[in-house]
Amino acid sequence: MCLGVPARIIAIEADGVQATVETRGVQARVSLALVEGCRPGSYVLVHAGHAISVINTEEAEARLNLWKELIAFKEASFMSANTSTIEL
Repeated sequence: MCLGVPARIIAIEADGVQATVETRGVQARVSLALVEGCRPGSYVLVHAGHAISVINTEEAEARLNLWKELIAFKEASFMSANTSTIEL
C-alpha cells in the first residue's frame, strides 16, 4: 500500500513527462509517465516522485483536509509526549 499526496500541477515541461506540482506551499518536480490527461491546474496524487492518479478538485480538497488532520494529530501527540520536565 502507498500513500499519495494530493498536489496541483503548476507547469508541465515541454517533454510532457515532467511537471512542477505544489502542495501545502511546497513545490516539487514529478514524473507524469504513469498518468494521462494532465494539464496545469489539474490535481494528481503523488507517490515517490510520480503522479499515480489524476483526481478532481473535490477529492483533492478532501484528501488535503485529511492530511491536515493527520499532521495536527501528530503534532499534538508529539507535544503531549514532550511535556515532562527533565531535571539535570
